[in-house]
Amino acid sequence: MASAGAPAYAHSDSGFTRARRDFRAWRRTRPFWAGLLVLLAAAPIIYFPYFNLSLGGLSVAMSTMAGAGSLVIGLTLIVLAGLLWFQPIIRFFAGCVAVFLGVLSLPISNFGGFFVGTLFAATGGLLALAWGPVDVHPVEMPGATEGTSAAADPEERAGE
Repeated sequence: MASAGAPAYAHSDSGFTRARRDFRAWRRTRPFWAGLLVLLAAAPIIYFPYFNLSLGGLSVAMSTMAGAGSLVIGLTLIVLAGLLWFQPIIRFFAGCVAVFLGVLSLPISNFGGFFVGTLFAATGGLLALAWGPVDVHPVEMPGATEGTSAAADPEERAGE
């Protein structure tokens, strides 16, 4: 005999399923995709000024004098991504700084990591600016009767 509240299969809720569900719940309470894009923006901004590219037998050195500036911009973007994930209350500040650093990386870091870092930083920063927490409790209209929703037609409400 099975209880009404018990799952049909007792072992269907594995550790992986629970971890995935917990991660999904955590991800939905913060600007996760904005943080991921800002984190990905740091990679090309840091990579190109410091490392050499090998195209077959040809070695292309992208090293510039602005390597320190690229490192500072990239590390700051990594910190901003962490702040977006773990301190979503400062999303407006982190989004503004991410957009600013993405644009600033254009002249400093080989065209912002060949525009890839700039695009990721700007997109992630704008997503952080646009993100807002979900309002769990709907706002009741003052003076509304029980069962009357806030989205009701105002003309219908005027006739009451």
